[in-house]
Amino acid sequence: MTKADIVNKISKETDIEKIKVTKTIETFMDLVQSTLKNGENVYLRGFGTFEIKKRAEKKARNISKNTTVIVPAHYIPFFRPSKTFLDKVKNNTSNK
Repeated sequence: MTKADIVNKISKETDIEKIKVTKTIETFMDLVQSTLKNGENVYLRGFGTFEIKKRAEKKARNISKNTTVIVPAHYIPFFRPSKTFLDKVKNNTSNK
């Protein structure tokens, strides 16, 4: 499912214009990104948590040049689904 599919579905189910739904979804995504960028987590009860995790510095191999490269420590976004979310997905996909 794409963002356009989500916008269409929400628009049909709520009778809200697609432009307003798109703006709302984009604002939500921007808010999540900026919150994570500031080092804070986003908690959505019953859905999950958007977190920021720190990856330690590590050695990697560039196999084409056969050299060792140092990958510096960095942060990555991470989504941890809630138990309710997991239960719904597990129950629906096990029926297929």
